Amino acid sequence: MGTIRFSSRDLSVGPASLNPSPSIPITTSTSITETVNGSHEFKVDGYSLSKGMGIGKYVASDTFYIGGYAWAIYFYPDGKSSEDNASYVSLFIALASEGNDVRALFELTLMDQSGKERHKVHSHFGRALESGPYTLKYRGSMWGYKRFYKRTQLETSDFLKDDTLLIRCCVGVVKSHTEGPKTYTIAVPPSNIGQHFGKLLDSGKRTDVNFEVDGEICASHKIVLAARSPVFRAQLFGPMKDQNTQCIKVEDMEAPVFKALIHFIYWDALPDMEELVGLNSKWASTLMAQHLLAAADRYALERLRLLCEARLCEDVAINTVATTLALAEQHQCIQLKSVCLKFIALPENLKAVMQTDGFEYLKESCPSVITELLQYVAKNGEHSVIACTHGNDNLDSDMNGRRVKQRIH
Repeated sequence: MGTIRFSSRDLSVGPASLNPSPSIPITTSTSITETVNGSHEFKVDGYSLSKGMGIGKYVASDTFYIGGYAWAIYFYPDGKSSEDNASYVSLFIALASEGNDVRALFELTLMDQSGKERHKVHSHFGRALESGPYTLKYRGSMWGYKRFYKRTQLETSDFLKDDTLLIRCCVGVVKSHTEGPKTYTIAVPPSNIGQHFGKLLDSGKRTDVNFEVDGEICASHKIVLAARSPVFRAQLFGPMKDQNTQCIKVEDMEAPVFKALIHFIYWDALPDMEELVGLNSKWASTLMAQHLLAAADRYALERLRLLCEARLCEDVAINTVATTLALAEQHQCIQLKSVCLKFIALPENLKAVMQTDGFEYLKESCPSVITELLQYVAKNGEHSVIACTHGNDNLDSDMNGRRVKQRIH
């Protein structure tokens, strides 16, 4: 952020001296230039089918909004330029709304899907730019690379997994404003809307829908649920809404998990996990976060999903990491998956984790993850650990172990 200070003085007193009189009034103002940042992830599913669509033809992301402007990512499977003869893929970010001379910083990243985090990144952020931020003159203006990556290398790389590419784009829109001296001091308290809605839930007043979960009844307000979750909105008000909205049965979820989900919808914050399950242990808190992450994904509550992912990243432990890794794989939690793989592959952790029931569940439910784990182990030089446990913990054998779906209580 750049700061430029200007001073204005009463011109009627004549030119200012090097040591102005204390009686001469001086006012100040500050010009502040900063970036409004945001990011968007674009998944290109079915890459092999997109090949051959033609040079200059593209697949585009949905539009997303950052800094008051709409943006879109354009991926050219056969390249943007005929002179490259389709030997490169091209990648661009484009201004998708009206705007003149929009100045911004950009970052385009092709995500490494092996867990090694060797992403291909082209970025303006964190660099000294000789000519400053890039300027987009009008709607449709683009920034990017005609020769982003050679096609033959891309198709044998870790960037392509299950015929899918994952692209992340970061945009920092440059904004400037001038601040003068404040003539007031008003303390504005933080938002308390969550407390108001939370008290509404706790009061139980004017509820109009009941949910039966694992034998318990949870009462809520349709309009609040619909405002927070598109899944609840479709279930309660959509064309295929449940016929009996007075009492809806929720399958495959335990009551404490559903209560935590409803608590977040009203309070916009996580509940006390240990208090909710009645167990004072880190293990219970981790187990609750696992179930709640799955519930958040089910009801399209992205912020809750990310909160649970962050909590689980902090609470990785021997007895829970395998089930957490399976959960991360099933719900596309890339960072959580990477944290778990690195933790398990450590020499001091690997054998202990392989002896847990959770590891048996991981092998059965997500066999492809075992291959990725082996790559991490090989990277750490742990071939000997696998060899010494081969007799009892063969990664490909049927140990007739229990499928692990641990209950909250």
